[in-house]
Amino acid sequence: MVPHVTDAIQEWISDIASKPVDKSGLRPEVCLVELGGTVGDIESAVYLEAMQQFLFKVGRENFLMIHLGMVPVIGATGEPKTKPCQHSVKLLREAGLKPDLLMCCSEVPVDEATRRKLSLFCQVAPEHVISMHDVSNLYQVPLLLAEQNVGSIICNHLGLSTSRVARSLSFGCQKDAETMPTQRLADWKVLSDRTDSYTGNVTIALVGKYMGNPDAYASVVKALQHAALEVNLHLKLEWVDSSMLEPNAQQQEPKKYEAAWSALKSAQGVLVPGGFGTRGIEGKVATAGYCRAAKKPYLGICVGLQTAVIEFARSELGWEGANSTEFDEATPHPVVEFLPEASSTVMGGTMRLGSRATIIRDPQSLACKLYGGKPVIYERHRHRYEVTASCVPAFEAKGLHFTGQDDRAQRMELCELRDHPFFVACQFHPEFQSRPAKPGPLFLGLVLAATGQLERGWRLMGASSRWALVFRRLAEC
Repeated sequence: MVPHVTDAIQEWISDIASKPVDKSGLRPEVCLVELGGTVGDIESAVYLEAMQQFLFKVGRENFLMIHLGMVPVIGATGEPKTKPCQHSVKLLREAGLKPDLLMCCSEVPVDEATRRKLSLFCQVAPEHVISMHDVSNLYQVPLLLAEQNVGSIICNHLGLSTSRVARSLSFGCQKDAETMPTQRLADWKVLSDRTDSYTGNVTIALVGKYMGNPDAYASVVKALQHAALEVNLHLKLEWVDSSMLEPNAQQQEPKKYEAAWSALKSAQGVLVPGGFGTRGIEGKVATAGYCRAAKKPYLGICVGLQTAVIEFARSELGWEGANSTEFDEATPHPVVEFLPEASSTVMGGTMRLGSRATIIRDPQSLACKLYGGKPVIYERHRHRYEVTASCVPAFEAKGLHFTGQDDRAQRMELCELRDHPFFVACQFHPEFQSRPAKPGPLFLGLVLAATGQLERGWRLMGASSRWALVFRRLAEC
């Protein structure tokens, strides 16, 4: 095993652990490291060696090892088998690492006898053997850990003050430091319970080009789930390959073409996420045109805004051949163009990235209402192309309004149609800031519009959010 590799791994961890993770500029107190793979596999050996050296370097009081092991239930008797977990701990100890917490994955709760057996043979305190049994939804997992005092165990081992952790949970507000952790868990339980008691369904068509790997849209899917959960609805996704919506697909693969259009038309709402390259673009343009004409709720993200603009230019402005210079450099009507400050030849490091301000210039717009009346919002960006500013007056004269711009009023960040139930598109990526119990406003708007509840949504935005209470308390401090 090459020492340089294990040294590099340790240096990387130390470097990451010292970097601030928020605007406070303070060094983090805890760094989480996921050591993936399987203990005993040859590819894991170098990382295990690096971690046991790192343990010696920082001291056991500053190092907590959590091991995830399997406790399968075999046969009709339902007897739990501890051997797989015991064996993996044995291999881990041979690598110089001893687990402080043993997380036992099982179909059923780990009983007391099994807990004592694992404690004895794995040399882990009984209260540190944690049952990670199957639950009805993912949101129950934090509650399961809290029931077994995992938070206190971690704090005690690492010498962290529980009161300081409580202040962190309450955003530094001393007045709420005593009650905030309990309140957070109570709120989380409400969220978990809601997941098991949906009052209906909402069907959203996700029109993308990377259908071979749905994980390509993982953040978008999660954001839609957060929004649906907020209004007690179960999300049903229709995956639509944008390439199958194009005219040439009708000739080459007619069944897939018909299925794609059927899925699009039967959905209650449509979302077109980001992407790069020409493949499937005309399908996204056709999607925007269908949703605009059929008055179907539409949310476009990044290229979803650009294709909506392209479709509007062709259909409403009569600009035949209108396109983005990304897809057609010779287009007679370049309604989307390359960022002027970026290089068209050197791709690396040329994207407009990160959290940036968007000024919502119309207080009566859908976007302003969805964002709770805020005149300025901050969302994350990732793009090289933007709407051509000189074309904006022509678009707005025909009814496509750019209600959000950058702080210099040069870049178009949000657009919407006034005579449509919900046709909104954004240049930024709102999915990256969506969270359970705090869904992205545009995603919530799409779900509400898809189910005919948009007016109710304005009231939800302003008063009902449990997170809004947290921020009001912060302001009082």
